[in-house]
Amino acid sequence: MNSIKLLELSLYFLALLNPASKILFLASKKPAFTSRQIWHISYKSTLVALIMLLVFCVAGQFLLEHIFHISIYSLKVAGGIVLFIIGFTAMRKGVFYQKDNDEEHGHDSIDEISIVPLAAPLIAGPGTITAAISFSAEYGLSATALALTIAITVNFAFMLFSLGINKLLEYFCITGPLIRITGLIVSAVAIQMIFDGSAEWLKIVFKHTVG
Repeated sequence: MNSIKLLELSLYFLALLNPASKILFLASKKPAFTSRQIWHISYKSTLVALIMLLVFCVAGQFLLEHIFHISIYSLKVAGGIVLFIIGFTAMRKGVFYQKDNDEEHGHDSIDEISIVPLAAPLIAGPGTITAAISFSAEYGLSATALALTIAITVNFAFMLFSLGINKLLEYFCITGPLIRITGLIVSAVAIQMIFDGSAEWLKIVFKHTVG
């Protein structure tokens, strides 16, 4: 794979990872996280999510087709629907992750927050899992794993500097617009994912019908 295609895949994964949601999640915590806590949360959530996604890269297609008997186009449609809901919620409510009432009153530890919701579903979410599996089948394991690692590393850097980035966004009063613009992009990616999955399904149906 050439460097241009690798860059395209990395940027696609980065769009699905949506660093803005991680910045806002970490910066909005009350009481505020310390720099040391931000480092611990960012490092652990990134490592766990990367391992999860690499496992999906390696074994995702086998698990889908031979264990659960699910086609990749079905996963694209389902993942796209879930991802669209996330993006649409961001456009409508201005948030990417909204806690339930029970979660609001809980006192999760740093380690718990690192795993849920950060590692999953905010990093290893429906969009990134679907892309990891489908890209491995289309472009190969090594290229997909490398692009995924690059994107997650960039996302990790954004998480480390989330407090400073959020202060800058608030200073220029662009936090709200940024969430909604990012939500629009996520929604568009989700719709494209649904179209791609539907097109693959229709191609198979047409092939069987003609055959």
